[in-house]
Amino acid sequence: MDWNLCLHQAPQLEINEATDGVLVYQRDRDRLHLLNPTAALLLESCDGTLRADELPELVATAFGMDEQPVDDVATCLMTLLREGLLVAAVDP
Repeated sequence: MDWNLCLHQAPQLEINEATDGVLVYQRDRDRLHLLNPTAALLLESCDGTLRADELPELVATAFGMDEQPVDDVATCLMTLLREGLLVAAVDP
């Protein structure tokens, strides 16, 4: 994971809350994703203003964790990137 990346949501995502997470529909790929609360928080937080290295602390704070879940956040971000839900740009 390149922690210097600024991430933002891919265009044309339809995001709706569901009982057990968040549903994200990609119109351009005609795909539906069900995100757990952590993945939903990361997707929502990626607006291009934060670098990836700021996100483990954000997750730890949001969920009351004693330690930052660096590996889990990296895995989640890479999955969101691979699935086309996030787009990366190098921090200006």
